[in-house]
Amino acid sequence: MTSDPVTDLTIRTATVTDVDAVLALWAGAGAHPTSTDDAPSVTALVRRDPDALLLAETGGRVVGTLMATWDGWRGNMYRLAVLPDIRRRGVAAALVSEGERRLTALGCRRVTALVADADDGAADFWAGVDYVRYPMKRFVHNLDPGLDLSLGAC
Repeated sequence: MTSDPVTDLTIRTATVTDVDAVLALWAGAGAHPTSTDDAPSVTALVRRDPDALLLAETGGRVVGTLMATWDGWRGNMYRLAVLPDIRRRGVAAALVSEGERRLTALGCRRVTALVADADDGAADFWAGVDYVRYPMKRFVHNLDPGLDLSLGAC
């Protein structure tokens, strides 16, 4: 695997037509599964907040994602995922930089990055882009009682 930076990287906002590619990327990247990893949920996100889901592309191929959202109080970044054959080539850092740029433009002053406890590589990445581990536990409650909580958060 090369560690040369991706030179033809494009970051853009996802659309409804990208939903299948996003789900395939999450599976291919080994992203921590959640109860909303399905086409209706991703479609609803893109329709409700059309600027939230960022895609990284190289050579016409979707190679990374990041959700960068703002609720008017705090920014949140999650679902940072990059395909294994593209990792360590600047894609994740470029996604985070673009997410921060967009959140700043909205008036955001503080961002939280959600990272699975067991994902040491992700924790190391976020520390490497100057995010500090914050001593807080996350509690979740799925509103659909039929959802399996072992799959993760909403």
